[in-house]
Amino acid sequence: MNRGHFIFTIVFCLCLIVPGAIHGQVLSVTELQREIERKRLEKEKLEAENRKLETQIQETGKQAKTLQSAVKTLDTTQKKLQNDLKVTETDIGSTELSIKKIGLEINAKEQHINTNKEAIAESLRNLQDTDNQSTIETFLQYKNINELWHNIETLRRFQSSVQQSIRQLKNLKEELSEKKSENEEKKVELVEYKEDLSDKKVVVEQNKKAKTTLLVQTKNKEGEYKKLLAKNIELGRKFEQELFQYEAQLKIAIDKSKLPTERSGLLQWPLASVMITQRFGKTVDAKRLYVSGTHNGIDLRATMGTPVKVVLSGIVEGVGNTDAQAGCYSYGRWILVKHSNGLSSLYSHLSLSRVAQGQPVAAGEVIGLSGGQPGTSGAGYSTGPHLHLGLYASEGVSVGKYSQSNFCKQVTIPIASPAAYLDPLAYLPPLN
Repeated sequence: MNRGHFIFTIVFCLCLIVPGAIHGQVLSVTELQREIERKRLEKEKLEAENRKLETQIQETGKQAKTLQSAVKTLDTTQKKLQNDLKVTETDIGSTELSIKKIGLEINAKEQHINTNKEAIAESLRNLQDTDNQSTIETFLQYKNINELWHNIETLRRFQSSVQQSIRQLKNLKEELSEKKSENEEKKVELVEYKEDLSDKKVVVEQNKKAKTTLLVQTKNKEGEYKKLLAKNIELGRKFEQELFQYEAQLKIAIDKSKLPTERSGLLQWPLASVMITQRFGKTVDAKRLYVSGTHNGIDLRATMGTPVKVVLSGIVEGVGNTDAQAGCYSYGRWILVKHSNGLSSLYSHLSLSRVAQGQPVAAGEVIGLSGGQPGTSGAGYSTGPHLHLGLYASEGVSVGKYSQSNFCKQVTIPIASPAAYLDPLAYLPPLN
């Protein structure tokens, strides 16, 4: 190889190992990012509309219990659920675009790594060919000493550039690894979003069916609705009295030393947005609503279809739906999770359950969707949409059929000694 060709090779390789991206892919990535941003703004708009609808649902719930207000609540809930579907569809679209974008970025980095490798390898081979020449042969190629020193300096800079390029290759490989991990995470997110979409479609259909059933049962007459409402409230109170009397007879000794010390933050909130509508124990509302005069958990505001998260890792002890038996006005659709620290948590009035008995669940994992909208499947004994969160000493609660019941004989239900009831607020984080 002559010296002119060698210098050209060095300059050419120096150009190759400078980081860069392929022009067509840059445009594609930019376009994808622009579309992702558009979907983000679309989601924000839908979520803002949902907040308004949630307020409307709450305001309607405060009004007198009339057929008109019940239908209005179901209609507003339907709009909100349809928006939920659109939000999830937007999440799916955005995630699919992100996967495509990351895929292009991965391809660009892989091509860049291969180009750099080839350029460095070629330059090192040429350098090796030059090293094989004798000192006299090398010296005689140059016209004067200045040209020799100039080329020596070029070689020195080339050596430094190769070292820098090797470091860049290492960084590119690390970035590539991160991108591949990000891509896998996005694929998992996509699966979760598609499952979420499927679940929400079920809840939408439940809400539609509830409205149809309500209008059929009441014959679209206010007087019939009043009779139906009074009957449901009476059945709920009778079962609550029946269960209270039965549980009061249970003599289960609770070893409090097996329970964790009460401290804020041991449990997580089961909802992303928290507002307590009824507290634990002997409250004014509890005296009004329950024969026992006490509330065995806390109620949290939640419109139908709100994701419900488990408060602590554990194993699903049982699942069920007391609405499976006509006239059984109790927890509705429920999930009981047993934790490893002696506590068990109950989630009830759900519109949908995502878990099965014996399934392990991680803290913060979505296990179901809230319900509580009267007339919908899983609502149970409920005067409005909400989530009931109960907490027990595990040794004092069990799951089984309450065979002595006059109203809920055929359904599976959590049964606990009153001594096992615990206040969830003693372990949940403080409200901001």
